[in-house]
Amino acid sequence: MGPKTLLSAAVALASLVCMAIAQPTIPTSDKWQAPPEAAAKPNPESQKTAAPAVGRKLFIRTCARCHEEDGSGQNGGAANLSCPEAQGQSDGALFWKITNGNTSNGMPSFTSLPEEVRWDVVIFLRTLKGPNCHSSGSSKEDKKEDKKEARPNSDAQNPR
Repeated sequence: MGPKTLLSAAVALASLVCMAIAQPTIPTSDKWQAPPEAAAKPNPESQKTAAPAVGRKLFIRTCARCHEEDGSGQNGGAANLSCPEAQGQSDGALFWKITNGNTSNGMPSFTSLPEEVRWDVVIFLRTLKGPNCHSSGSSKEDKKEDKKEARPNSDAQNPR
C-alpha cells in the first residue's frame, strides 16, 4: 500500500469515527409516552369503591416524596399530577409509567408492587384534579405561596 492509499484510509476511518460520535445512540424525546397497546389497557379496578383509598395510602407512602401529597410535585421537581398533561393520559398510560418508571428522569419503576395496587394508585391520581395545577407563567415564589394555601393538613388526611 502506498502512502496516498494509507492516508486516504486513515481519513475515511477518522471521518467514520467522528460521524459515529456525533450521532446520538438513543433517540431522545421530550415526551415520555406509553406504547399505544399499554395506553389502551382498561383499568380493572375502576369499579372497586375502595380503590381510591387504597391508592391514596400507597401514593402517600411511595410517591409523595417527589410528587407531594397534593400531587403538585413542587418541592422535588416531579410532574404535577393534577395538571391536564397528566390527567389527560389514559389509565393504561399512567399504569405503564408507574410500572416501568423513567429512571433517567428520576421516576423509579414500581414493578415490585402488586398490579392491583398500581391500578388503585391510578384511580387515586384521578382525584388530584383541580386547584393544584399552576400555569407555567407563575414564579417559584407564587407557587410556594399557592402551595401553602392549597396544601391540606397532612395529619387529617393520613390514616394511621
